[in-house]
Amino acid sequence: MKRKSATLLGNVLMGVGLVTMVVGVGYSILTQLPELNLPEFFAHGAIMSIFVGALLWLVGARVGGRENVADRYWWIRHFDKRCTRNPRSH
Repeated sequence: MKRKSATLLGNVLMGVGLVTMVVGVGYSILTQLPELNLPEFFAHGAIMSIFVGALLWLVGARVGGRENVADRYWWIRHFDKRCTRNPRSH
């Protein structure tokens, strides 16, 4: 897969994951309102959709090449063993 196609696919999967999570949270909140009379059966599916959306988000980040944490975070740059160049004892 070309880099541009991988980036586009990653962005699409991340977008679908975000929408799935937001819809799941929204429906979970709406099922708590008694005046809407929404079926409680779908509430479990809405909670499951939050996890499915998070999984889609992570797959999209992996495909799109955004799984690395940015180097600008101070704690990671100074104390994470994977990011330090010289081994220091803390």
